[in-house]
Parts: sequence; C-alpha cells; structure tokens
Amino acid sequence: AGGASQKSQFSAFTVQSKTMEIFLIKALQLMLALSILVLLHEGGHFFFSKLFGVRVEKFYLFFDPWFHLFEFKPKNSDTTYGMGWLPLGGYCKISGMIDESFDTEQMKQPAKPWEFRSKPAWQRLLIMVGGVLMNFLLAIFIYSMILFHWGDSFVSLQDMTHGMKFNERAREIGFRDGDILLRADEKPLERFGVDMLRDIAEARTVTVLRDGKEAEVYMPEISLLDIAKDDPMFVTALVPNVVDSVIPGGGLDKAGIQKGDSLIAVNGEMLNSWNALVEKLDNMQADAEATGDKDASLQMVYSRNGLRDTVTVRTDSLFRVGATFSSLADYKETTREFGFFESFPAGVQLGVNTLKGYVNDMKYVFTKEGAKSVGGFGTIGSIFPKVWDWHRFWEMTAFLSIILAFMNILPIPALDGGHVLFLLYEIIARRKPSDKFMEYAQMVGMFLLFALLIWANFNDIMRFLF
Repeated sequence: AGGASQKSQFSAFTVQSKTMEIFLIKALQLMLALSILVLLHEGGHFFFSKLFGVRVEKFYLFFDPWFHLFEFKPKNSDTTYGMGWLPLGGYCKISGMIDESFDTEQMKQPAKPWEFRSKPAWQRLLIMVGGVLMNFLLAIFIYSMILFHWGDSFVSLQDMTHGMKFNERAREIGFRDGDILLRADEKPLERFGVDMLRDIAEARTVTVLRDGKEAEVYMPEISLLDIAKDDPMFVTALVPNVVDSVIPGGGLDKAGIQKGDSLIAVNGEMLNSWNALVEKLDNMQADAEATGDKDASLQMVYSRNGLRDTVTVRTDSLFRVGATFSSLADYKETTREFGFFESFPAGVQLGVNTLKGYVNDMKYVFTKEGAKSVGGFGTIGSIFPKVWDWHRFWEMTAFLSIILAFMNILPIPALDGGHVLFLLYEIIARRKPSDKFMEYAQMVGMFLLFALLIWANFNDIMRFLF
C-alpha cells in the first residue's frame, strides 16, 4: 500500500511539473512576443518623432507605476530609456502632448519648437500612426519570412478523402459525416481553419462531395461565433475507425485488438469514426467527474478480416483505450515554396487577408456571447504551443501584431486612433481641440481601456474556474 501511495504521489508530482513546464513555456512565448510588438510599436512613434525633430523624453518597455526595473540616459541624449515592471504595454513620452502621463504642467508653458504641439498637423498625424504602421509592416515582414523559410504546407480539404466529421447542429443543417467540402457559394474551400468556418457561416449554400457526387447544403442564418463555440466542433477531419497502432499494456492491447482492426460499435452504439469513440470517451469522463466513478469498461465490437467479435475493453484513469488511429499525416500534403522576393507579395496578401478576417469578426464582440468570449492575457497566452516551436511562435506574433495595429487605430481616446481622430478634426476644421478637452478625453479613454482590460481578464478567470 505504501508503494502504491508513493507511486500515486510521484505521478501527481509529475503531472504538476508538466503543467508548470507548459505554463512557463507559454508565458515565456507571450512575454517575448509582447516585448517585440511593444518595442516596435513605440519605435514607430519614436522614429517619426525624431524624423520631425520632436523631443522624446522617455522610451519604456512596459509601464512603470511607482518604480522601474532599470533606466539609463545616454550622454547628450534627451531620451531616458528604461523597462517597467507592469507588462501591459509600453510608452514613448513625447514632449508637448497630452498622453497617459497626464503631464499638464508642461502644457501650461509656452510651446517650444521641439514639442509635438509646435509641429504641423500632418507631421503629428504621422507620429501618431507610426506605431500602427510599424506593427502592420512587422506582421507582413514576419509572414514573408515564414513563407520564405518554411513555405506554406497544408492538407487540402479535397485531399481529405475520408471527408469530415460533423456535430449535431451541422447534421441538422444537412451535412453528413464523410462529406468532402468543396465550395462555399462559389468560393473554393481550400484548407481547414477559421477562414473555412467563416466562409461556411457566411455562405448561402455549401457544396460537398458525397458518395462521389456533388451535393448542396443550404445554410440557415448562422454566425461564425455560433459555429466556433460548438463543443464538439461544428466540423473536424474525420478519422477512420481503423486502428493504426496499439499501445502495449493499454486497454485495446489487453483485449486482443490489433493494428488494422475496425471498431464497429461500443456499448451498443455504432461507430463510424475514431471521432465518435473519442466523443463517447469524453462523455464518460464528464459523467465520471460528476459521480466520482473512475472505473469504466466498454463492450466493444470489432472487425478483423471480415469477422466480428465482441470484447471488454478497460479504460485508464484518463478514459483512454491505448491506441492511435489514422490522422492528417496520412493525407497528401500540399507545399508551396517561395523565393526571397516572391515571399513579400505573398506576405502582404496573407497580412491583408488576416486583417480583413479579424475586422470582419469584430462585429461579434458587440453581441452578448461575443462579450463573454473576450479574453485577456490568459486567452492570448493559450494560443501559443505547449512546446517551443519557432514556426508557430512567429505565426502567433504576426497575428498579434495585426491585432495590436487594428486595436490601436480604433477612434478611442487614449489610443493612437483617438489622437488621429482629433488631428483629422483639426485638419478639417482648421482649429485644435482645447488642451482641457484633450485631457478629459484622455481620462475617459484610459477609463474605458482599463475597464476592458479588467473585463477581459475576469472572463479568463471565470473560464479557468468554471
């Protein structure tokens, strides 16, 4: 009993250590990505400020309320460089403008020639859009280098010859397991992903290949958010119910199941795919967590060389049966390679398409379900892989750079877009908003931003707890 207890404790310790390792890897990737994005964003403001002779007083990575981690001021420089401790962004304090520092005393003094407020409106406009511009250019550059170094590899939906597995909602609409997705309206469906889901949600008809013939599925009014939140997923790749390999000592191995066997039914329910068995096991795990009963066995019907038999299969503590099945790796992979100069127009197209998709999906934020789906740092960190993967890291960094560019250009006071809005007003009306108005607008914007930040991270906490 003592040995079993020690083994259980060691197993629990191993699981906790693995969980902590995954958390640290994701956290480090998030911090590195944010550091790159913030430095380049603030660097955009810095570049145009210096270009037009505007003095930059402070250039900081992260915020520094009450104290900073370090700072230094080069000899003969007007700028103090430093690093704060609060990783919510960064800032470039520009002389002669009302920003998050709320330095109103400076604004009471006569305008100096090196100050932001002394420059023509078009120069101030470029200074304010410099951060957004830098983030978008960074995303395009990263996408271009990803295509140049790794190329573009994917499994075409038409090459997924086993078709797709659909959930109950999709089957009610008219999809059938095994359908091969061809077109959404007249747009070809090329690869699995959020763009595919968006095209399906916005289509009137989806054309599929069913039993060797094309068939049309008529789509009801449905949003991408409705599809994306489905569990099990609205559509996923169908994995055949043919055993690819058996894990020694696992439930299927002990029951005598071998490589090449087809799993026909479990506990009286027919199986048409490995996905169906996974869904069954997930439901059993959910029931076990509710009742506390971890002891589970399955009556499984399998076929071998045309002959059927029934066996009892024991699951482990995580409700796994100890086998692997065919996966996307079994399909033909399409790879597009790009030369150095070819990668840039392709990177531009990828960046623009990513921005279009993100802007299109923003409408869901203003719905009840969309507001609940808004996430903070936990959600952002979760998109990074569990192991350090440079390919995936740079893809996520480019995507976050697109998001940062778009969010900052929104016409909200305290964001770059708010300053741009007031500058455009000045150019059109030929008069500046008053400093007092700008101060109040900055305060309102900061309040809105902090409220959004609190709400997003509150959602993360609630998702973690429940």
